[in-house]
Amino acid sequence: MSIIDFFDISPYQWHSILTAIICGGMIGCERQIRGKPVGIRTASLITLGTYLFMATSSSFAEGSYDPSRVMGQIITGIGFLGAGVMLARDGAVVGVTSAATIWVLAAIGLMIGTDNLITGVKVSFLVVGILVGVEILERHLKLLSRGVHTSIKNMHRKDIQNKDNESS
Repeated sequence: MSIIDFFDISPYQWHSILTAIICGGMIGCERQIRGKPVGIRTASLITLGTYLFMATSSSFAEGSYDPSRVMGQIITGIGFLGAGVMLARDGAVVGVTSAATIWVLAAIGLMIGTDNLITGVKVSFLVVGILVGVEILERHLKLLSRGVHTSIKNMHRKDIQNKDNESS
């Protein structure tokens, strides 16, 4: 076995694998920095796994598979993963943004799996822009911090106060 054979991962492509890891890592880094679920590891694994499923299905003989069925099963499966990060606390549902992030990470993995690498990178930047941009808007516009967002922030403050009281 030569060194070239060792690094051959056909039908997969190293540049696609690296793109999937970088796209997921970029979004996961934003989430991890802000202390949210779905950090760098999870996000990178979601995009990588989705790419691998799509690329594996594409490696079958032409006509012996239906890529839309593979995509549909990925979307269904990722929905269960997303549902696992959502919780109901005191009448408020938390984790919806993390669940949506998981969903879009799978979509990016599908883009990469269908050889749309540049589009996947562009969408990753767009997702980070949405996550950061809306956070900035919520901080500066009181109109956007009403309703559920206010009650969640109040719950978070209570949790911090309870932990401080327990530590004393």
